[in-house]
Amino acid sequence: MSELAWENIIKNQREPRIKKPRNTGCTMVMDVGKSLLETESILQLGGNYIDHWKFGFGTSAFIDKAVLQEKLRLLAAHNILTFPGGTLLEVALLSHHCRVYMTRAKELGFTAVEISDGTLPIPRFRRQRIIECVLKAGLIPITEVGKKDPKHQPTTDQIIAEVQEDLAWGAAWVIIEGRESGQGVGVFNESGRVDEFEVDRIIDGLGAKTEALIWEAPLKSQQVFFIEKFGANVGLGNIAIEQVLALEALRNGLRFDTLNRLSDQLVRNGRWNPNETEHNGQS
Repeated sequence: MSELAWENIIKNQREPRIKKPRNTGCTMVMDVGKSLLETESILQLGGNYIDHWKFGFGTSAFIDKAVLQEKLRLLAAHNILTFPGGTLLEVALLSHHCRVYMTRAKELGFTAVEISDGTLPIPRFRRQRIIECVLKAGLIPITEVGKKDPKHQPTTDQIIAEVQEDLAWGAAWVIIEGRESGQGVGVFNESGRVDEFEVDRIIDGLGAKTEALIWEAPLKSQQVFFIEKFGANVGLGNIAIEQVLALEALRNGLRFDTLNRLSDQLVRNGRWNPNETEHNGQS
């Protein structure tokens, strides 16, 4: 990375961010229709802060093949993992063996595949075989746990058990379903508020494996919660592409929502004395 605009002037106010490529603290963005030109502009400003690029649900099915391949090459050049949304795989399985889907994903230039059963019921034994299918194709398996229908949500114990199995079967990351709305599914209530009790139960059940989770958190309040809960290096997903720099500011304590909570600590440890005046050109 070249020199940043405020290098050595503005410092991270929280724990240091792990640098790319990273396995924890990943940011996964949701793309539902960015052009090549828009993608280039986004990468120019925020490419260093994006780890995973998901082509939401079935949107990649409507992109010209050559355009999609060029876009995937561009993202690969910025060391960004790319994958189609899990719903696309669910639909493909209605007509094809998973090998057909994986072969096409590899041919197009995707580097990973998301495996979900958010809509269609997929037995656990089939899920294991699909993960194996992804690995045999030379792609990276990323699974998603949870249902999209608010009326049919898994229990916390089911979430824990499925995450453990997915990781044991070879998943590199497991996404906790939050949908693009962040409301009424997973650990979110109908208004988007995080159920901390359920999050704590998941943490207790998974221990160190929690680091392999990516929490879908499209709302700023949810992002703040997880950053305060787990620190700057928490995996967050379904981030609006235009909000990548805003999220990185949250992670680094360069925004009111995560700096405000540190203010008392800054005063206590002497990093900030509100009564000290500037001198010799320094504050």
